[in-house]
Parts: sequence; structure tokens; C-alpha cells
Amino acid sequence: MEYGIKELARLTGVSARTLRYYDEIGILKPSRVTEAGYRCYAQKEVDLLQQILFYRERGFALKTIQRILYDKEFDMLKAMEEHLAALEEQKAATEAMITTVKKTIRHMKGECDMSDQEKFQALKHKMVSENETKYGKEAREKYGTEQVEAANRRMMNLTEEQFDRWQKLDTEILKKLEEGVKAGIKADSSEAGQIAKLHQEWIKISVPNYTVQMHKGIAAMYLADERFTAYYDRNVKGCAQLLHDAVQTWI
Repeated sequence: MEYGIKELARLTGVSARTLRYYDEIGILKPSRVTEAGYRCYAQKEVDLLQQILFYRERGFALKTIQRILYDKEFDMLKAMEEHLAALEEQKAATEAMITTVKKTIRHMKGECDMSDQEKFQALKHKMVSENETKYGKEAREKYGTEQVEAANRRMMNLTEEQFDRWQKLDTEILKKLEEGVKAGIKADSSEAGQIAKLHQEWIKISVPNYTVQMHKGIAAMYLADERFTAYYDRNVKGCAQLLHDAVQTWI
């Protein structure tokens, strides 16, 4: 069966404008274009669009999706199995979070006891959930869904000692940044170098498969995204800039 662009838009919920854009960037071209200039899409293109939507739902950037779909070794069945596995993992994580939150509410009402370990898990669930809400979309587009989900798993698997160290490092880094900005230290100073190394330790605790390039990319986000800038500059303006510059200089 063949669909015109308006028919495909109605079928899939993807706007005709988006389909035209997909054609322009080459990620989804029509099977043919009529003499009158109308785009027509065959079953192959419908299947490809389904894959594009699956990957978009998982947070992949269009350039990444295009590279995956047009790789000579791309296997659509394998891709569907990977989509299913990712959805099942997401479902399991969501259900675990729901269970933990429900028990936390019952504990707060005095209806049940909750161990320190369960409280600790609830805290980590809360942090992961808040990070997903605030930064999930951007992080997935920049680093890929698999990397973000791996980071979430890493966070959930931290021991209480690791988590405590991670939180203390965050506090220490911010304190040294604020002191550094007030003192007017430069990015190439030993004080800035210490901040960069503390930040490296902080990143390595929570991010799997650490690389210097990844670290510098994260630091760049502190200036590119006003939410990150606001986090570090909440007490003293210039902390995000100093952290970025220190990481770029010393890491």
C-alpha cells in the first residue's frame, strides 16, 4: 500500500511538516515523487518511520538515528528486540520506583516500618527521577539513551559509602568554587586544578565508562544550559564558568 504525505501524517500522528523535514535531511525519503511534486511512501518507508519514532521515544538524536538506520548491518528485527528490552527495563525501573515511593508514604503515615537501606534506595530513586525530569531529554540527545540508562543504573547501584562520598564531593566542589570566585583565582591555578580533580572524582562515581572527552562535554553543558549555570551560580555568580574553565585546563 502507498500513502501520500497527508495520509501518512494522519496514520502516524507525525505532521506533514515533519515528514517534509525528514525528507530534506535524508532520514526518510519518499519512495517516489509524482510529476505534480507529491511525495508517496511505500511500506518500506512506513517501517522506517516506525523505527525513527521508536528511537526518538528513547531519546536518540536524529543524526544518530540516521546513522543507525542506514548502516549496512542494520537489522530491523534486532532493533525491535532492543526497543522491547529497553521498554521492559524502563518499566521495571518505574515499577520499582513506584513500589519504593508507596512504601515511603506508608512509612511516613506510620503504617509500616522502613529499613535504613530502603530509605537509602528511596533517596536514590528520587534523585534519578528528578534528574530525568529536569535533564533527561537533553542528556539522551547528547549522550544517547543507553549511556543515560547506564548512568541511572550506576547511581542506583552505589553503596551507601559511595553515595555519601558523592554528595560530600558535590558540596565541597561548590564551596571551593565560591571561595575561588571570591578570591579571583584563574583556571590555571593550583586551586582550580584541585577543583577539577575533585569534579573528576565526582563524575567517575556516578558515570560509567568515564572518558576525558565526556567529562569536558559535561563541563561545557554548565555554560550552555542555564539550568546547570543556575545550579552552580546560585550563591556566587561565576562558579559555573570557573568550573568549566578548570576542567578544560586540568583534565
